[in-house]
Amino acid sequence: MCKQIFQMTLIILALYACGSGAAPRVGEPAPDFEGVDTQGDVHRLADYRGKIVILEWTNHDCPFVRKHYGAGNMQDQQREAAAQGIVWLSVISSAPGKQGHVSPGEADELTRYRDAQPHAVILDTEGKIGRSYAAKTTPHMFIIDADGTLVYMGGIDNISSANPDDIPSAAQYVRVALQEMAAGKPVSSAVTKPYGCSVKY
Repeated sequence: MCKQIFQMTLIILALYACGSGAAPRVGEPAPDFEGVDTQGDVHRLADYRGKIVILEWTNHDCPFVRKHYGAGNMQDQQREAAAQGIVWLSVISSAPGKQGHVSPGEADELTRYRDAQPHAVILDTEGKIGRSYAAKTTPHMFIIDADGTLVYMGGIDNISSANPDDIPSAAQYVRVALQEMAAGKPVSSAVTKPYGCSVKY
């Protein structure tokens, strides 16, 4: 009896491990994904091979997200990235009925209202992309190089407050990572602690 229970326990643990998926690691291929944006267009990571891709998890009701959009910091970095030919994808993984969940039209209105400049906004309502990247907070940032390798994951900066006055004195992790990549250098702070509201799966 004990042996049967032990065997069943091992099976359950194995199934759980397979279903949960491994967290992404810097220096390894970034998890591929397929997501639909607010216009109904499909985006796959494989489609952007040869380009740097930034994934930004967002939730407009989160005060930490409002910090960066209200101060124009997120928009500035989106514009800088676009000027370098970088693909910036904002991802909303809030489930229906949860904080931050929006319709495609509402997401587009938020983009216009905030003068945001992402390449596209992906609606990940089932949380598949978010879970494959182990996205924990909004914002949570990931940078994928032109070869499809994950080179950065973590916070947008190092001051975990919702106060926009802290932005000028913060270490801008994403901006610095892109500068280092442009200079042909490895990202010096490749894994940092993300902060913000929990992703509302």
